[in-house]
Amino acid sequence: MRKGLKEKLAGLPRAPGVYLMKDAEGHILYIGKARDLKKRVASYFRDRGPKDLKTSLLVGKIQSFDTILTNTEKEALILESNLIKRHRPRYNVILRDDKRYPCLRLNIKSPYPNLTIARKIEKDGALYFGPFPSAGAVRETLKLIHKTFKIRKCKPSKPKPRQRPCLHYQMEHCLGPCSLPVDPEEYATAVNEVILFLKGRTPELIRSMRKQMTSAAAKEDFEAASVHRDRLFALERTLEKQVATTTDLKDRDVLGMARQGRAALMMVLFIRGGFLLGNRPFYLPETVVSDADMITAFVKQYYEGAPFVPEEVLVPTRPEDKALLEDWLSDLKGKRVRIIMPRRGEKARLVRMAEQNAVKGLKEKLDAAIAEQALLDRVQRRLALVQRPERIECFDLSNMAGTEGVGSMVVFEKGSASPSAYRKYRIKFAPGGDDYAMLSEVLTRRYKKVDAGQPLPDLLMVDGGKGQLNMAVAVIKALRLDGSFDLIGIAKKDPDRGETEDKVYKPGRKNPVSLKKDTDVLLFLQRIRDEAHRSVITYHRKRRMTSYRRSVLDEIPGIGVRRKASLLKHFGSLKRIKAASTEELSAVPGMTRRAAHAVFETLR
Repeated sequence: MRKGLKEKLAGLPRAPGVYLMKDAEGHILYIGKARDLKKRVASYFRDRGPKDLKTSLLVGKIQSFDTILTNTEKEALILESNLIKRHRPRYNVILRDDKRYPCLRLNIKSPYPNLTIARKIEKDGALYFGPFPSAGAVRETLKLIHKTFKIRKCKPSKPKPRQRPCLHYQMEHCLGPCSLPVDPEEYATAVNEVILFLKGRTPELIRSMRKQMTSAAAKEDFEAASVHRDRLFALERTLEKQVATTTDLKDRDVLGMARQGRAALMMVLFIRGGFLLGNRPFYLPETVVSDADMITAFVKQYYEGAPFVPEEVLVPTRPEDKALLEDWLSDLKGKRVRIIMPRRGEKARLVRMAEQNAVKGLKEKLDAAIAEQALLDRVQRRLALVQRPERIECFDLSNMAGTEGVGSMVVFEKGSASPSAYRKYRIKFAPGGDDYAMLSEVLTRRYKKVDAGQPLPDLLMVDGGKGQLNMAVAVIKALRLDGSFDLIGIAKKDPDRGETEDKVYKPGRKNPVSLKKDTDVLLFLQRIRDEAHRSVITYHRKRRMTSYRRSVLDEIPGIGVRRKASLLKHFGSLKRIKAASTEELSAVPGMTRRAAHAVFETLR
């Protein structure tokens, strides 16, 4: 041990806190928490006793460490989690979800709550349900709720006043709070039924509806009884699709783990009211920690932002600091939560089921990774690239009649889209309608930032033929980056010339590369090009709509920022403003008769 480390270690207090291990350059390698900082940090540098793989690799790189004292071990646990999210150290387990899974959000602060789809859970007082395995699954659930329960379907947080109810009210799928005096208690009853359904309490909800149906029939209110009957049948059909797993009807999450080499996958099964509602995988492409460390890290990171904490969490391996984790989870839930390692019975069967799903999920991940690498190898070989295209950047442009020119860059890393690396460019200098000048501007703005830490691609793609490719080559050469990566252009086929496939061009080559025998390579390149096209069109449409609103409303005499905002808030869209009469326009807060007439005349 270095002398400086030894002296620093000797001065550590025997108190709870967080420690940060650093390398020679000051980069944080690992963040951990301890009940006794002196004892825990010293354990890394003891020579006696075998060390696990993570500790062995870590200790060889530690050159310094910092510590932060806390009042309690629980505070250290929370601080450790926050620091890991901020610094993302290499030797900590970091949950990298493949995507943001959709949830359903119920805004209970609204007088008449409604459901919306959300991909990010906020601490805004709303209730979140999920996550759902796919966007299709959440839409299907929302569709069933809208058919079965009479809560409003409109998206605004508060229902906008209407002169008469919408079609959903006519179909008896909504109580119509936007235009009718709805009893808040009646609406609250419908909302509570939705909450029961989304919490997996379908059997309880079915029993309640059966009582309501029987009561209505006994009062000879057969119309109400038939409504309850239809809702009852819909819920029973839903219950038939759910898998019963336990007889105690408890809420629990079941964790399963699979490992192969340094790759691992954590699988969570969601069991609500004794029924399996779904699962969620978490893939860890490279980790060297023990099973116990992985379970501990997963529990701390996942449940900190989870929409729901169950009564029990079943795990295959006892996590470190089990009692502390249970105490922390209980604080999050507001009632006792237990972490259980079952060895026999139906709970052990559930853990085995989670592990089987984890093994299956890991195999699919690794097989997909192998297939992606094989595809990249074929792309490199078929296009005679200098290096395997691990990072591909593709550019596309869009404008309308020479105005609102924009560009977009999409990034594919290891064969998959990486949306966080996408970039959008508003054309500032190039003349409108000049695609070559626009491409030159976008490429120059992108690649002149290499010195600022921007990574270089392995392959640069441009949407277009030889002209666009030659312009890209000229820009890269002017920036003195020629030879740093490969360049290609991809142009759409021209059926009038008898072309049957898109054309891929390389610099210095007159004819396109024929990929008739490598359709998977061509399809892969087309997928990247199409994603670039989708991205730039979406951005251009957004810019165009912003410009349209600005040019129409802002040029009307007497309409400033406040009146424009008031008009858009009241009517919701420019189309509705155009359809409004002078009387309706003048009724908007802040509008005068003269200003309303100016808007009416200009838009008409």
